[in-house]
Amino acid sequence: MTQVPNLVPVAELVKRNGVTFPNESADYRRARNALLGEEIELRRHIERVAEQRRALPPGGGVTVDYRFQGEEGPTDFAGLFGDKQTLVVYSYMYGPQRERPCPMCTSLLSAWDGEARDIEQRVALAVVARSPIERLVAFKKERGWRALKLYSDTDGRFSRDYHAISKDGGDDAGLNVFTRRDGTIRHFWSGEMGFDSADPGQDPRGAPDLMPIWTVLDTTPEGRASDWYPKLDYPK
Repeated sequence: MTQVPNLVPVAELVKRNGVTFPNESADYRRARNALLGEEIELRRHIERVAEQRRALPPGGGVTVDYRFQGEEGPTDFAGLFGDKQTLVVYSYMYGPQRERPCPMCTSLLSAWDGEARDIEQRVALAVVARSPIERLVAFKKERGWRALKLYSDTDGRFSRDYHAISKDGGDDAGLNVFTRRDGTIRHFWSGEMGFDSADPGQDPRGAPDLMPIWTVLDTTPEGRASDWYPKLDYPK
């Protein structure tokens, strides 16, 4: 059982902060300090949830011989791990029935492309979609991605088993984490929050939130809003 650390009371941490900005009012500082207390509590809650996630019991074993077509040729599921013991797989909404890929998925992956090499110091990262690999690579070049590893789920079996195909046969985005321990590959964790678990008036985002764009927008007075959507192309 994990030991609970002796945490300094939030009010004491807020008091230690001591930050002020030019021309701020007393009302602003009181409200900002109250918000800072909530932000500290949020950070602590995020860590508690991450600790609970890390403590999950072993998930289901991967017993199907999934096959993929990568940029370097065909591979089995174990091949996606490379030399790592943990694998993160993002299911990209770019199936053969789509004219263009999902803009929201694309926005997420564009951010991840800049982080992929850092992520892969610790774990393997694979992006899987049902379109042919040639189509995926063509869009990768169009978008200017350099570090992401793309794979075609050639028969759709992986996508079907791990909830990346909707009931009507379309695409669903998905994030799945797998482990390889003592030669056995198991499912570890999946994002399971969607429309059914969304709160009223909010988009069905998950937690943790995988998109850096939301983290940035959440710091602004405009917030996330509901009247916009990422684009695949912007005017130059």
